Amino acid sequence: MGPEKPQLKVGLISLGCPKNLVDSEVMLGLLKKEGCELTKDESQADVMIVNTCAFIEASKKESIETILDVARRKSDGSLKKLIVTGCLAQRYREELEKEMPEVDHFIGTGEFHRITEFTKVLPAFPPPRSAVDFPEYVYDYATPRISTLPRHTAYVKIAEGCSRTCSFCIIPRLRGPNRSRTIDSIAREVENLAAEGAVELSLIAQDLTAYGLDLGDGTDLEKLLRRLIEIDGIRWIRLLYNYPMYFTDGLIDVIANSEKICKYVDIPLQHIDSDLLATMRRKVDEREVRGLLEKLKSSIPGLALRTTLIVGFPGESAEQFGRLVDFVKEYEFNRLGVFTYSQEERTAAAKMPGQIPTKVKKERRNRIMAIAQKISARKNLEKLGRVFDVLIDRALESPNGYSHVGRTEGQALDIDGQVFVAGASMRPGTFVRAKVEKAGPYDLFARTY
Repeated sequence: MGPEKPQLKVGLISLGCPKNLVDSEVMLGLLKKEGCELTKDESQADVMIVNTCAFIEASKKESIETILDVARRKSDGSLKKLIVTGCLAQRYREELEKEMPEVDHFIGTGEFHRITEFTKVLPAFPPPRSAVDFPEYVYDYATPRISTLPRHTAYVKIAEGCSRTCSFCIIPRLRGPNRSRTIDSIAREVENLAAEGAVELSLIAQDLTAYGLDLGDGTDLEKLLRRLIEIDGIRWIRLLYNYPMYFTDGLIDVIANSEKICKYVDIPLQHIDSDLLATMRRKVDEREVRGLLEKLKSSIPGLALRTTLIVGFPGESAEQFGRLVDFVKEYEFNRLGVFTYSQEERTAAAKMPGQIPTKVKKERRNRIMAIAQKISARKNLEKLGRVFDVLIDRALESPNGYSHVGRTEGQALDIDGQVFVAGASMRPGTFVRAKVEKAGPYDLFARTY
C-alpha cells in the first residue's frame, strides 16, 4: 500500500444571521462526513468557503470584502480553491461570475447540501462553476451538522424561506417560499441535541409564526412547542423572529404556561404607522399591533419583548416618524434594534417615490437608539438586588473581578446583553443563581447567590 493520501483541509467563514449559520454547520457536517479536515486557521486551509449574506447593502459590502480578503491567498498558491455560498451567490450569480474570476464556485441557498461536489481540488469530473437554482432544499434531523456554538446551546431551523411579500425585503427571492419541517423531524433533532448536552434551543425561521401553515395538515407552532417541551434535558426554548400575524391565543398560552419556553418574544414590528405598514405590505395595522402587544404583556408575566424597526422607509414623514418615537417611549421594549431603510433592487419599495436621504435616515435611527438605550439602562437598574437564573456560556480570560459570562432568560445569545458573574463552582452549560450588583445600559454584573 502507498502512503496515505493527506486529508483536504477546509475552512469556512459564516456571515449574516443565525439561519445562515445553520447552513454553514450543515456544510461542515457534510464535509467532515466526506473525510475533509476542518480548520479554523485560514492560513492552513486548502479550500475556503465564504457563506455570504445579501440582505441589505451593509451585509453585501461585508460579504464582498470578506471574499476579496480570502482571495488574496490564492495569489501565492497557498489557497487552492475559493467557494462562495449563500445569499450573495443566489442573488448575484451572473455578475459575480464576471467580476470575480478568483472565485472557483458559486453555490446558492438551495444547493449548499452539494458542497462536497465542489471542494475537490483536482476532481476526475470537474463540477460546473455555479450551482444556483430555485431554492427547495430543507435539512432534517438526519443531516450531518457540526455545531459552531458551545455544546449547551444550539439553533434549530424549523422552516426555510418566506412566503410574505413585504415591499422592502428580498428574502423570498433569495430563500424561496416558506417550507416547514415536520414536527417529528424537529423533535428528533432536538432529542439528538439534548443527548449531546444542549440545554438551550433557539428556534429560528424567516417567519416563525407561519410555521406549519404550508403543510396543510394542522401543524402549527403551538403543536410543535407542546411536543418539544416534553423532551428531557432541554431547559430553555427560545423563539426568535415571530411575525405579528398568526400569533394565536393558543400560542400565547403555551408560552405563558410552560416553564421551558423562555418568556422572551422577538417580534419584528418595523413601524407603527398604519399607512406605512400598508405600503410595507405588513398585513397588520396599528390597532392590531397594539392589541397583540397588550395581550402578550397581560398574558405572560415577566415577558421580555424585543422588536426591530425600520426608519427612513420611502415616504416616511416627520409626523409618521414622530409617532414611531412616541410608540417606542410608550411601550418601552426590553430590547430594540433599528435598521435604516436599504433600497434593494427587485423589491417594490425600491421604486417607490419619496426616498429618504441617507443623512435623515441615520439621524432618525440615532434618535430612536438613544431613547432605547435610556430605557434599557433604566430597566437594568430596576434589576439591582434581584436574583436570576443565569446560563453560563463561558469563562472569561481576563476576569477583572468577574470570572464567567452568561445570560438570563431574557437575553438571547449574540443578540442582547450579557451577565458577568463572580463566584465559585461555575462551568459553561450550567445554571447558577446570581444576584445583580451592578447594571450597565445593556449588561448586568452579578454574584452567585
